[in-house]
Amino acid sequence: MQRRMNPRDAKRMMQRMGMNMEGVEDVQEVIIRTPSKEIVIEAPEVAIVNMQGQKIFQVAGGKVSERAAERRTASAPVISEEDAQLVAGQTGKSIEEARNALIESEGDLAKAILLLQS
Repeated sequence: MQRRMNPRDAKRMMQRMGMNMEGVEDVQEVIIRTPSKEIVIEAPEVAIVNMQGQKIFQVAGGKVSERAAERRTASAPVISEEDAQLVAGQTGKSIEEARNALIESEGDLAKAILLLQS
């Protein structure tokens, strides 16, 4: 039959193994986002275990609910003048055409150059 370990001994043993555990106070909710859904845990108990420089978050209890992920609209990328000039110089197109190609390629220089060359 195993005997129970008191919390003080458990804490000492964890420290000897290089582990440190601390609680996070007043957590209202934890949200786990995936591309298709969000898992919401309300009023959980959260602890951070620091083991050899790696942080592990432990979430326990609370009311769990799932909901569809919110679709975020991607804002237009910010196109710098230097990027537009580079694409225009590489393709022989106007700066305005280069800027439009950069917007269409979401700021990817190589993609914008290939788009204008084809």
